[in-house]
Amino acid sequence: GWKLRVLLCQALFANPDVLLLDEPTNNLDINTIRWLEHVLNERNSTMIIISHDRHFLNQVCTHMADLDYATIRVYPGTWDDYIEASAQARERVAAANAKAKERVADLQSFVRRFSANASKSKQATSRLKMIDKIKIEEFKPSSRQYPWIRFEYDPKEKLHRQAVELENVVFGYVGGPQILKGFTATFDGGDRVAIIGENGVGKTTFLKLLVGELTPQHGAIKWAEKARLGYFAQDHSADFDSDLNLTDWISGYVREGGYEGDDAITLIRGTLGRLLFGGEDVKKKVRVLSGGEQGRMMFGRLMLQRKNVLLLDEPTNHMDMESIESLNAGLDAFEGTLFFVSHDRAFVSTLATRVLEMRADGQITDYRGGYEEYLASQGIED
Repeated sequence: GWKLRVLLCQALFANPDVLLLDEPTNNLDINTIRWLEHVLNERNSTMIIISHDRHFLNQVCTHMADLDYATIRVYPGTWDDYIEASAQARERVAAANAKAKERVADLQSFVRRFSANASKSKQATSRLKMIDKIKIEEFKPSSRQYPWIRFEYDPKEKLHRQAVELENVVFGYVGGPQILKGFTATFDGGDRVAIIGENGVGKTTFLKLLVGELTPQHGAIKWAEKARLGYFAQDHSADFDSDLNLTDWISGYVREGGYEGDDAITLIRGTLGRLLFGGEDVKKKVRVLSGGEQGRMMFGRLMLQRKNVLLLDEPTNHMDMESIESLNAGLDAFEGTLFFVSHDRAFVSTLATRVLEMRADGQITDYRGGYEEYLASQGIED
């Protein structure tokens, strides 16, 4: 995050006429992304930006260039405008094609009925020529694919009241500042807690304390008896340091759930297919997966584990737009308790029902409400 800030400052300080930005929000915290949006909007430079941050695209961009099937189509407007316009364009083409096909079918029917009739042969020939002139536009569905992501669990394990209680929790690393200074809070079942703050303030540490990878130096963290935790770490490379192929890797979690035989095989294939792994892909070794592919496999593991509490550390990192939107929808449908760290503004805004903002001085603001409401409460204008 700090390296990217320096690189951005170098690019902006030169005050260029043309600015090329490749994923400029990667590794930036949510407050710095908001600052970057403001800085870019104050400039008159021509900018070409690659980004998977939907809110950033909406705030900064005036046009969208859609690259699909080796063809670029430019749409005026923001990301939301593009989504609407591209859908409408496809609907128009589909409707025009349907009408053209219907007209061709009518003409072909006339030709079949009257081509052998001497008195109608000229009309039949004329209609054959009309068929040749009717153009049916090639209509390919988008090459983009959306994984199917849903997190479900046994309804009997739903947490109806308190999910976790933190009582006077203190934690700090040796030689570093204290990250938590006697933090006390209670989180209820069904809360969706966004943990935000500048890079390095301890957001990942907070999640590790919740999941039990770290132990408080003082105080206690008490989970409800029925709480079953599923954890998505920011760095999960160790989970894929293996020569197993995708099928064997995911099959371990299928069998953990008690599935065997044909049921297990069906679930393995179904899970991989929903995550967009099919054909020869399932034979790949997991160690060669890209960051986005690793993320999809981790979501598959969480889906199979059927936990009622999810703790996710930067789950949209390395994800393409389709995977981010699928994850967003899957978490929105999740009826359990959610703690997540994210710098994706749209992701945070659509999911959070409670916001924890961690600061470098160890202070934490605990706000019960959504992210947009939180900004307003802090006097921050978007």
